[in-house]
Amino acid sequence: MFPKAFHLYRVHDQDVLLDTVPFEEALAELRFRPVSPREARRVGWAPPAGKRSEALSHEIQRHMLLTMLKQERLLPAAVINEEVAERVEAREAAEGQPLSRRERQLLKEQVLEELLPQAFTTTKRFELWWDTANRIIGINAGSRKAAEEALDLLRQTLGSLKVTPLVTKTPPSRGMTQWLSDPGSRPATLLLGDQVELRATEDEGVLRAKSVDLDSEEMQSLLENGRLAAKMGIGIEGLARFQLHDDLSIKGLQFDDALLDEASQADDGDDPAVRLETDFALWSDAMSKVIASLLEWLGGEADPSMPSEATP
Repeated sequence: MFPKAFHLYRVHDQDVLLDTVPFEEALAELRFRPVSPREARRVGWAPPAGKRSEALSHEIQRHMLLTMLKQERLLPAAVINEEVAERVEAREAAEGQPLSRRERQLLKEQVLEELLPQAFTTTKRFELWWDTANRIIGINAGSRKAAEEALDLLRQTLGSLKVTPLVTKTPPSRGMTQWLSDPGSRPATLLLGDQVELRATEDEGVLRAKSVDLDSEEMQSLLENGRLAAKMGIGIEGLARFQLHDDLSIKGLQFDDALLDEASQADDGDDPAVRLETDFALWSDAMSKVIASLLEWLGGEADPSMPSEATP
C-alpha cells in the first residue's frame, strides 16, 4: 500500500504515551464497527493490513501507521425534502390549516428515522502516518476535513493531542512561483512537473494547465502579469513526484520506480502484515525525506502562532 495524498501536521505534545500494549488497547476501545440501522455515520480504527490481520497499529523505526474507516448512510437531502413536502401537503389538506415550524420539524425527524435504515452505506479508508521521531503526522486523505476527522479520532484515543498544520516560513505559493519564474532558484534535486494552477491577484479566475512545458514563454508571460502558483507538479529525485498545493498538502503522489520495484521484489510469504510493513518502511522513509526537503526549500518551519512571510 503506497499512499496517494497527505495533509501534514506538527505534533506539539512532547510526552505522548505510545507504549505498544496500552496504545493498542486504547485503539481497540474505538475499533470500527458498521453503522447500525439508526446511525447516519460512524468512524473507528481498523487493521491497516486488512481483514486478515488483527493489529490496529504498525510501528517500524519510530514510524507508526493507523487506519481509520468512516461509514456513512447515503440519504440525499433532496430525497428527504421531497418526502417531507409530500407529507406536509397531505397533513395540511387533511387538517385544513398550515403546519407550524415545530410540526414540520417533527415530520422531518420522522422521515429521517424511517428512511435511514433503508439507505445504502459507503465506507472510506484513511491512513494516518505518524513520524514520532520528527513529530509529524500525515493523513492520507483527499480533503482537509477528512484529515481533521482522523485527528479527532486520534485525540479521543489518546485523551488529548495538540497538533497544527505544518507551516513554512516561505509560503508554498511564493516558493513555487519563484521556482517557475527563476530557474536558477530551483533546488538541485527538484524535478519540474508538467502541470500547474495559477491564481490571479485580482478577479481574473484560476488558470489550470496539464501536460505543458512550465518553462515556456507563455508561462513566463503569465507569471510576469502577476499570477501566482497555487498548485504545481514537482518531484524530488529518487523519492517521489507529486502536486504541491499552497497549503503544503501533497496530492497525486507517485513514488519513485526504484522504491516500487524494491517493494514488489520483497518476499512477504503471502502475509498481508509483512507486505504492509515492507511497503510502509519504504514509503515512510521516503516521505520523511520529502518533507525535510520541502521545509528546507521553503525557508524552514514557521512558528504556527506567528504569521508566515507575506505572499507578494
